Amino acid sequence: MIRRLLLAAAVFTVADPAVAQGPYPNMAPADSYLMPNAAHEVELARSAAPESVSGKATVLVLGKGGYETAVKGSNGFVCIVARSWGAGFNDSDFWNPKVRAPICHNPASARSVLPTYLSRTRWVMEGASKDEVRERIIAGVASAQFSQPEIGSMCYMMSPKGYLSDATGGPWKPHVMYFVPRTANSEWGANLPGSPMIGNTDDAEQITVFLTPVSDWSDGSSGSSHEHG
Repeated sequence: MIRRLLLAAAVFTVADPAVAQGPYPNMAPADSYLMPNAAHEVELARSAAPESVSGKATVLVLGKGGYETAVKGSNGFVCIVARSWGAGFNDSDFWNPKVRAPICHNPASARSVLPTYLSRTRWVMEGASKDEVRERIIAGVASAQFSQPEIGSMCYMMSPKGYLSDATGGPWKPHVMYFVPRTANSEWGANLPGSPMIGNTDDAEQITVFLTPVSDWSDGSSGSSHEHG
């Protein structure tokens, strides 16, 4: 269950290697991951957070060479629609071309967490294999090319739209995520009975992600509406 919930977050998910191939053993044609209308992608990216946050955020959209700035913001937040390769390297949805995961990083996360995902994206759009991407990530962490999360790094994933995995068949629950250097789940009381906190560590990036559901979607509607999974 924990693995599935983190898949709904669309980033840093660790799945059972036995099912890692699933129905998506290889990358689909690159065009399959693109959205044909940039304005629609901007709208979907902004839906990750309340308008009071995302309305002044920078918005990136995916092109054939990686993410490009579609809207320059003023509050330091960066909103994107993440694709499937943001998941763990053993995740069965790693190459799922249907994944569209709206996420809005705060300034600290945009500076220290988002760049690694943007590098992943550039590499896969250039044709790198999953193994090659993983090796580059590990090397980048070891050489300090990729920094550890800054203090206060977090993101919003409160969109009632998007498609986070085949398991959810759409959105999961509105939630926020916190990024920290590798940390034991017990330090946050995560993954314990009755605890709202879910934790998982990405072994390649050496980052721990803690997430917790919130009550409402970004548009103010109840978190119990639009719910999948």
